[in-house]
Amino acid sequence: MPNTEGATIIDRDLELLERAAEVSEAMRAQVERRIVGQHEVIDELLTALLANGHVLLVGVPGLAKTLLVQTVADAMDLEFSRIQFTPDLMPTDITGTEVIEEDRTTGRRVFRFVKGPIFANIVLADEINRTPPKTQAALLEAMQERAVTAAGDTYVLPPPFFVLATQNPIEQEGTYPLPEAQLDRFMLELPIDYPSKSEEEEVAMRTTGEDQPEVHGVVTAAELIELQRLVRRIPAPPSLVSFAVHLARATRPGSEAARVASKYVAWGAGPRASQFLVLGAKARAASRGAAIPSYDDVRAVAPAVLAHRLVLNFEAEADGRGTRDIIRELLEESQGWS
Repeated sequence: MPNTEGATIIDRDLELLERAAEVSEAMRAQVERRIVGQHEVIDELLTALLANGHVLLVGVPGLAKTLLVQTVADAMDLEFSRIQFTPDLMPTDITGTEVIEEDRTTGRRVFRFVKGPIFANIVLADEINRTPPKTQAALLEAMQERAVTAAGDTYVLPPPFFVLATQNPIEQEGTYPLPEAQLDRFMLELPIDYPSKSEEEEVAMRTTGEDQPEVHGVVTAAELIELQRLVRRIPAPPSLVSFAVHLARATRPGSEAARVASKYVAWGAGPRASQFLVLGAKARAASRGAAIPSYDDVRAVAPAVLAHRLVLNFEAEADGRGTRDIIRELLEESQGWS
């Protein structure tokens, strides 16, 4: 009997792996009905969603960051909420607030909690660096705890829960950059670049016509939660975990640092990077129906996992080196690791 039960569980996981690959492919198809190009960004977003991680999208205005997040929510049949961050935004504008109501039957006044826009499955935090640290902290606390506390009561956020935040890299006046400790809560940082000429022509053609493509939901909230649990159950070989940890530790100046990190990095990635490298590799494997992640899966998610976790020194700035330049050299060096 135990063996039969074990076989049933394995068979169920194999079925879920096939379903994860089907959902990922269907998601790409639905999102690409509305979004032109950005294939790598879409794949990495799907990786984060399967891994139940938050994402920071970095790009100049007009690159369809908001549309991309809205489309992902539509394709997943999840509740979507957008919060436009401004300097006067208060924490209660995000989490919700208590209001006084009069009970008509008794005449007594009672407090009632009115939920804020954070109570959704996918929350778009638009221009997160435009609001003061106090309001940023309220959002980031909800990201970490997946719950909101108000007047001593705790309200659990509806699963699945993702925060997809956007940030404008070129306009820094009047902004409040996120501290490194808060950036660390985001699983991935995804840069969104300008489209190619052919892609921009396609964008202009699609968006100036009368017909707008519809996007249909391909996965429910309950099924997505089941797939996220599957990702956690995917085994990671000890050698792969060791490789991921070695990669994260190689970014930290010291005896274990890679050559490029020793020269250009002031502060390296913390232990959360090791966790997200392994978890991201598992999610990436699940998205193609693979039962075990590979070293290439770790390398594929490494730039998005590590980019916002490295603090470069003055020598890097003088030489015109960015974090992704450092990570690219680090990954090249890692090809020779056993």
